[in-house]
Amino acid sequence: MSGAETAQEKRRVYIDKQSPAAYRALVATSEAVRATAEKAGLSRTLVELVNLRVSQINGCAYCLDVHTRAALRAGDTTRRLGVLAAWRDAEVFTAQERAALALAEATTRPADAQLQETSYALARSALSEDEIAAVIWVAVAINAFNRVSIMSKHPVRAVPAQ
Repeated sequence: MSGAETAQEKRRVYIDKQSPAAYRALVATSEAVRATAEKAGLSRTLVELVNLRVSQINGCAYCLDVHTRAALRAGDTTRRLGVLAAWRDAEVFTAQERAALALAEATTRPADAQLQETSYALARSALSEDEIAAVIWVAVAINAFNRVSIMSKHPVRAVPAQ
């Protein structure tokens, strides 16, 4: 191939568009996860905190954009969202949210055995078994969507001034 790539050669394959049946299955899984979280009693703000923290760890700009807006619609504040990356050092999160964030991080970094044990112990102290299962499923689902968006290089476009 020559040194000058065409726009088509540079553009990533949007795997959600290329394989729509697989993507629809992922969306259906996400809907089941949302229902699981609701049934377990997880608030929409807690679910969005998990979605955002996992997306921060994975560096998924597209999912960060989507879930920041979702968290704000759910009633979270810019202050809390602004310190989410340093949640351990911020006193604005509840014990339940801290446990969920720790568990989400452990789910996202499964090779870290110490993180797994510490996070699971914290989760056991602040979350019910249904809540633990729901948080893990939320983290699993957003990790999957992060990979779809990262590998497809889904864009975050500027919003025109209103």
